[in-house]
Amino acid sequence: MNIAIIGCGTMGMTHAHNLGKMPGVKVSGVADLIQKRADQAAEACGAVPYKDWEQMLEQVKPDTVAVCLPTYLHKSFVLKLAERGLHIICEKPAALTLEDAKAMEAACSKHGVRLFIGHVVRFFPNYRNAFDQVRSGKIGEAKMAHFKRHGSYPLGVSFWYRDRSKSGGVIMDLMIHDIDFACWLFGDVESVYASVTKPSLSMEYAQVTLKFSSGAIANLTGFWGYAGPFTTQFEISGKEGIIRFDSNQVQSLDLKVATGGDDQKVAVQVPSSPTLHDPYYDEVKHFIECIREGSEPIVSVADACRAVEIALACEHSAQTGQPVRMGGITS
Repeated sequence: MNIAIIGCGTMGMTHAHNLGKMPGVKVSGVADLIQKRADQAAEACGAVPYKDWEQMLEQVKPDTVAVCLPTYLHKSFVLKLAERGLHIICEKPAALTLEDAKAMEAACSKHGVRLFIGHVVRFFPNYRNAFDQVRSGKIGEAKMAHFKRHGSYPLGVSFWYRDRSKSGGVIMDLMIHDIDFACWLFGDVESVYASVTKPSLSMEYAQVTLKFSSGAIANLTGFWGYAGPFTTQFEISGKEGIIRFDSNQVQSLDLKVATGGDDQKVAVQVPSSPTLHDPYYDEVKHFIECIREGSEPIVSVADACRAVEIALACEHSAQTGQPVRMGGITS
């Protein structure tokens, strides 16, 4: 498969490194307005660097394009690429509004091309292991979860993350990972309640409570400006046990199952073994296989639209100080 990359920042470089070593894939071109970044990405995957993405498409004629641009540019580029008949792998979030996300979905459907949104957490072994354990009934019916995601304040070219009209803020850009995973785990969200600190140039902190139609509840924390290493944590509780994960611990997954007596409780540790490829490799490989086979992805465009809708509802709740009921989008 012939693939091109538009945008050679952090995610563009990640895809360049992964696609460059993926069997059956050729990265023919990479494009970025900053020539140095295009050159670095090209070196990583053996592609030709460009500053003009349209010139790149005309010359290398890819089958698929990875869109690794700032969020506010997603819609315009996806629509242009769909008109050219190209399949698209786009970074999350899909867009800054539900209307734009649905317009992207509609355009790709109209032109008969595939659209994939990179909600990569579903491909992280620890999260996937936890999902499988819950679905297997290992901890009984899961009814409560806590998710935390803390990182330094992102910069980006021209500090675009600091402009909420371009990034959407900490909920839309960072917490949306856990919003998507919680929905994958528990289903439709019934209502949300959120609080967000007043955004500054160095910190933005958000707390969200999601109530699901199933009766489950998830509490989410997102933090830009964390002084320590990038950290993710979760705790999923069921009637018969609890699953915990902390990225700062060597132990990757801790599953404690309730048994007949207190003296018979067993701790089952389910570590993720070292893997040859990172989750971003597995994610893109999965999307490429879906294109080749015509199969459905683990994360659908409808899932991505739902995550955007919930993130926006959280923002509205934070602004009004009131819970917000959802419209019931299902995937």
